Amino acid sequence: MDVEEMMERGGVTKDLGIEFTVLEPEEVVATMPVDARHHQPLGFLHGGVSVVLAESVATIGGWLNCAPGKGAFGSEINASHLRPKRSGTLTAVGRPVHRGRGSQVWQVEIRDEGDKPVCVSRCTLAIVDAPGA
Repeated sequence: MDVEEMMERGGVTKDLGIEFTVLEPEEVVATMPVDARHHQPLGFLHGGVSVVLAESVATIGGWLNCAPGKGAFGSEINASHLRPKRSGTLTAVGRPVHRGRGSQVWQVEIRDEGDKPVCVSRCTLAIVDAPGA
């Protein structure tokens, strides 16, 4: 399965309105609106949604850097939530820190429409045989 096929399947990225705008091995960029779908009970952006956005960017980047027949799956992620949000648009920019045969590490910065940092994340990906390979 290639990256385009993965993205067409949808799932959580489609449900949350995540759209990929740059798909390069050195950089992946995605945007996501912040609305009621993304809120925790007090009406602010749920930290877990920021983590979904970050891991989605890192994982797509990982797949772009895999050898044929291999795929990337998140194995560890951390996130520092820096600013609350109730509405607007987030932009996540992911860049590889390490690309090995068995693992990759991606740094993902999430900023709001005013270019203010909202979340910084680091995601470790396991490189495995791709499903159906």
